[in-house]
Amino acid sequence: MRTIFGKGIRMPEVDKKEPLLTVEQARERVLEAIRPIAGERVSLADAHCRVLAESIVAGHDIPAHDNTAMDGYAVQAADVATATRETPVTLAVIETLPAGYVASRTVEPGTAIRIMTGAPMPDGADAVVIVEVTESEGDEVRVFRSVAPGASIRRRGEDVTAGTVVFAHGTDLRAGEIGFLASLGRPYVTVSRRPRVAILSTGDELIEAGQPAEAGKLVNSNAFSLAALAKEAGAEATVLPIARDTLEDISAALVAAAEADVVVTSGGVSVGDFDFVKAALDGLGARTNFWRIAMKPGKPVVFAELRGRPFFGLPGNPVSCMVGFHLFVWPALRKMLGVEAGRLMRPEVTAVLSGPVKSSGERRNYQRAVIAWRDGRLVAETKRAQGSGVLSSMVAANGLVVVPEGTRHIAEGESVRVQLIGEIV
Repeated sequence: MRTIFGKGIRMPEVDKKEPLLTVEQARERVLEAIRPIAGERVSLADAHCRVLAESIVAGHDIPAHDNTAMDGYAVQAADVATATRETPVTLAVIETLPAGYVASRTVEPGTAIRIMTGAPMPDGADAVVIVEVTESEGDEVRVFRSVAPGASIRRRGEDVTAGTVVFAHGTDLRAGEIGFLASLGRPYVTVSRRPRVAILSTGDELIEAGQPAEAGKLVNSNAFSLAALAKEAGAEATVLPIARDTLEDISAALVAAAEADVVVTSGGVSVGDFDFVKAALDGLGARTNFWRIAMKPGKPVVFAELRGRPFFGLPGNPVSCMVGFHLFVWPALRKMLGVEAGRLMRPEVTAVLSGPVKSSGERRNYQRAVIAWRDGRLVAETKRAQGSGVLSSMVAANGLVVVPEGTRHIAEGESVRVQLIGEIV
């Protein structure tokens, strides 16, 4: 134990010989400790971008009946087997059938029913002749092309049959899923409750956005970027007031933050004289799982259990903070939402470097890059400035180029692993 600046604050000694975890080891520890959150029932209108907390089974066939895929005439295919432009077949039109209605008559040999797209197939008919190859006159239609049985018909259950599991627990509900749920007649669904994430920035050097600039002070940008990332992951975020660099202030702020489902802090997790987060956690009886990872940027990352809540202590440097969130907090939140194991992270892809990259080789390096399609292949263009405090390197970045441990240089044109952190556009 040591005393800091005569304040009488007793800080735990740091074991600098403790081996650093790999990114994979740290993430595995995180995910082992995370449990899915409870579900809640919401209306379909409020289910967009939520995660299913139930499996959805089709209660009926879709479509529920054979119907026509085109405007035209419901016929018996045998009647028009010889139809050509030169020798058309003439049929008697016995009814007109709009979508949403059922035919009142049966198609007999020599007859046809005028039918609109989506209308149920009439009894007796086994094909639809599209309107473009016909010519109508009064109560008759001339057909200029033959059709095979089943032509232009959507069969009952062609999309899905009753009893089929159409969406599994953990499915992300986007526009297509929402529309399909509506087609199943589901006005409500059970989704995972959005995890409540408390965002806490620490440091005497911080001021809030909008405050007058002061010499030596920095705007608290981390709170906004972390809150935005939490929302992108599917959580709700609450930004707490800045905690100043005293053990008492940080401890009190952590107690308040632990009312949420997840606590995420930035700053104060290294080994400096005013890095009090770990000491505050120890004082509150938190169980620390790890606090250092063999990665750059973002070596000091704390993962702990604080009053039964997952706690993530991220570095204060803006880039380190965001990279740490992507690699550890993001998959934790996705697991809490019930997403299956294989989809907790955004996809990893292989891309070709548009220019050379350099690294110290000491630790795995995650370099911010823009990933885009060029000439049929994915190309990674790394940002020029890769410092952990260069927040502009995260602007428009949608990927992290992975430079392995021990690698100091990768040439232009070489293939690299990329951890996506955004959409490829």
